[in-house]
Amino acid sequence: MSGVSMVVADGSPLFLCGLISILRSERDFDIVARCCNGIDSLQAIRDLSPDIALLDSSMPRASGINVLASAISEASRTRIVLLASPTELQSIVANGAYGIIPRNVLPEVLIHDLRQVAAGWRLPIRASRSGGAHTTTDTSEKALPGLTKRERQIVKLVSAGLPNKEVARQLNLTAGTIKVHLHNIFSKLAIKNRTALTALAVSDQYSSRRGDRQMSSDRHTRRSSFAQSDKEAERN
Repeated sequence: MSGVSMVVADGSPLFLCGLISILRSERDFDIVARCCNGIDSLQAIRDLSPDIALLDSSMPRASGINVLASAISEASRTRIVLLASPTELQSIVANGAYGIIPRNVLPEVLIHDLRQVAAGWRLPIRASRSGGAHTTTDTSEKALPGLTKRERQIVKLVSAGLPNKEVARQLNLTAGTIKVHLHNIFSKLAIKNRTALTALAVSDQYSSRRGDRQMSSDRHTRRSSFAQSDKEAERN
């Protein structure tokens, strides 16, 4: 069984060799081309149509961002992931990329992220810190509020395991209309199936509950503070 086909490109030959070594140590990745500039990497994407292209965001001749734009305009099926320096992360704009990975992440983090992309997931936004540490902000926790009221109703019912016909019956719609709504929902959330939608819904619900608990805790803290202030005022 062949692995996930990959084009890997980086402007630094030494860094590129390191990437290739890391990826080849894993059985599920198949490196079909290695490139040192954007022009060659774009041509490799065109010729080989790999599953994933891991690209240096600032390669010579054509940046990874330019390659991404070209691939999207050509309707390439390749999932493009960019490698960016820590200083680039705050300003880089890469609409359509499956993720942006800091160049200073640990090898195991890189492998994990690429496996997520291979499974069809878009990576969360990551802000790198000095010393190689990193934090992640999962955009999926903020994605569902961007849906319409009707779409959120459908997400709630679908994530509860109901088939399209039952969702349609409960919302007084046709099954065909539900399919259209689901197509739009999948597109907005950059996911492919009901399983991924359910995972996002659970994540969103958890985030909401956690926020509610935090607000409740904050209100309790403020009430306690006010009560203490009142007692001190009475004593004075």
